[in-house]
Amino acid sequence: MPEPHLMDQADQTDHVHHTHHTDQPNPTPPPNQAPPPNQAPPPYQADPPDQADPATSVLHRNRAELLAALGSIATQEAATAEFDSSLAALRGARAEIDAHRPRAITELGVFLPSNNILYSYVLFGLIPSRFAQRIVMRPSRRVGEESREIHRIITSDPAFRNHHPIDLTDVTQRQFIARCARSEAVVFNGRPENAQDVGGRLPSRTLLLAFGSGPNPIVVGPDAELSTAARDIVRTRTHNSGQDCLCPDVVFAHHTIADDLLTALREALRAVPVGPLTDPATSVGPLCYPDAVRQAAAFLEAHRDRVREGGTTDHRAGLITPTLLDLAWDDSFLPPEFFAPVVCVMRYTAAADVLRWLHTPAERRRGMYVSLYGEPGLHPTPIHPTPTHPSHHPHPSIHPSPHPRLGTSVALDSRTALDAENGNEPLGGYGPDAAHVRAHGTLSARPLLLSAELGRTRPEEGPRA
Repeated sequence: MPEPHLMDQADQTDHVHHTHHTDQPNPTPPPNQAPPPNQAPPPYQADPPDQADPATSVLHRNRAELLAALGSIATQEAATAEFDSSLAALRGARAEIDAHRPRAITELGVFLPSNNILYSYVLFGLIPSRFAQRIVMRPSRRVGEESREIHRIITSDPAFRNHHPIDLTDVTQRQFIARCARSEAVVFNGRPENAQDVGGRLPSRTLLLAFGSGPNPIVVGPDAELSTAARDIVRTRTHNSGQDCLCPDVVFAHHTIADDLLTALREALRAVPVGPLTDPATSVGPLCYPDAVRQAAAFLEAHRDRVREGGTTDHRAGLITPTLLDLAWDDSFLPPEFFAPVVCVMRYTAAADVLRWLHTPAERRRGMYVSLYGEPGLHPTPIHPTPTHPSHHPHPSIHPSPHPRLGTSVALDSRTALDAENGNEPLGGYGPDAAHVRAHGTLSARPLLLSAELGRTRPEEGPRA
């Protein structure tokens, strides 16, 4: 979420969400044995299919302790979903890696986000340990204690105690940037301006993956099934009290159905369980960060006459009740990144209004996802990315799939960004503030997956779009 200072605030606004994955059939093999420090890592080789993944067993064995570590920054419902998504990503890792065949690297540097810390540890630590000899992570200062506890639990397990390739460091962001100058690849989670600063300080040879955020609007058109749309909107917007960068910051409602949608949303929000994080039934609890409370409270106060449900703020408890706003159309509206359970509805008259908004310079920069529910006037453009290795894909299901888009946002049909996210597939949109990769002096905005980028980019060649 937005930070007051440029440096030492690498907090993700969260790139990473946890979906309710079903079990995937491919067990993950153990990390490859790292070569000596003075020896180049070997080329990638597919792992035998009969090897079991120790990381999956580690998570299973330590489930209760890992969930407890997340308990101070997530509802129990969200922590459980994060654990399940972490497990699903590990189970899908072998198919992902066999498909993209990432080149082996000596070192990976990672700026961890301020939420979804277990899931991020899996995506940028445990899975890359199969092709990175060393991984150095810097936790967000906001959740340093919780991140260290996750690291301690995992590295203390007998499966990893003597040969875990991941190090956690508490240096400043400036110091960590200097440390990352020796890494072949760096993953940054955080504000776009910080990503630009980090990219400008790294050598041009360093592959930088920058995960940011976007407003992820939901469009509810005249043909939408309103009960489904309302249920998806409220479930997504209140996930972990609204503290996820894949939550929708604005809902565009066609004027012919807006009143009925608002009624359905109001009823759904009234049913959302509000309480302490220790209560398993809680969906909305105290927010983790005081600045998130202040930002949301300021927006609600500025639009007090448009509040249709909730709108109560308790600064001492850090609690914002599930809130619904009803706004008139405004071409220049720039929705803030709420890290709170705020459903912001804006009425529109024609699909052209939404399309024009998606093509504004500000929204083209931060285009991530747009969800379409029953709006026949919006026609996404198919995008067919070049396969990483068109001559060899042992797992066709992992092939890069077309990303239909509107503006720079990946278009989703009747599902939210939170539901579409998958840890073994590229994340983000085509807006540079949402996701971009930088290598050899070239910056390309596109959905990102570390294994795919390392399979796409070789040291002797630039990135291929």
